[in-house]
Amino acid sequence: MAQPPAKTPPLALAVVPARLGSTRLPRKMLLCDSGAPLVVETARNAWQSGVFAHIVVAADTAEIVDAVSAAGFRALFTSPDHPSGTDRVRDALEQLAQGGTRFDVVVNVQGDEPELGAADLAALVSAFHDPAVEFASLWAPLAEADADAPATVKVALDRSGNALYFSRSKIPARGHGGEIGSAVGRANGPDGPWKRHVGVYAYRPDALSRFCNLPEGELEALERLEQLRWLENGGRIRMLRAQHLTRGIDTPRDYAEYVERSARRRAAPKEPSAT
Repeated sequence: MAQPPAKTPPLALAVVPARLGSTRLPRKMLLCDSGAPLVVETARNAWQSGVFAHIVVAADTAEIVDAVSAAGFRALFTSPDHPSGTDRVRDALEQLAQGGTRFDVVVNVQGDEPELGAADLAALVSAFHDPAVEFASLWAPLAEADADAPATVKVALDRSGNALYFSRSKIPARGHGGEIGSAVGRANGPDGPWKRHVGVYAYRPDALSRFCNLPEGELEALERLEQLRWLENGGRIRMLRAQHLTRGIDTPRDYAEYVERSARRRAAPKEPSAT
């Protein structure tokens, strides 16, 4: 019996939005204790995943453009007045489109995420084989003890794997006398119902444009989570479970720990190649 033809992978673009100003970790994108600027490490990790046809850094300063270009990656200058990284991603996409370049999927790889797993990025792009998917992201299991931290964004899912809500509060919360019953356990697997949002986003280009043109939502303003704008307007976000757990770099401690991990990886013995 003839096999069905293999699906052609969606043509995917990774855009790394990079803003020089950072409150908790000044000049974060250009820190280079690991051997290269952080934004370059992020771009390199995305390229090495093999998922993307093209990678571009969307920068807000000439300093970042110069650092990225010196490392051999492409960087575009985007307006420093953009209110979010998502707007910076659209700006870069529109600049590329003016040159006639078109993509099926655009992935916002935030500049402080240099350790995203290749398999997770591949799964995220592959989700767009489903024509119903316009917007996708990742989640990872979260222990209940960590679910109260406001800095950790939580997500609740429906039974089809779409996001119901994102919050800095603990969701789901236990009701009065509530327990994690067997039905909840079956629905959520052995990890329980708490899920951490992993902040990498993928869009169809027209969905990205529509998202950026929507006005700020009430829930978005309350939670300070821009993805809620899409949900408030009736959109769906397909959520995929991340297999490689990682955290963004927001503080000096986060960066120091990343530098240590990078040093261990470089020092690890390489597997002998097959001959």
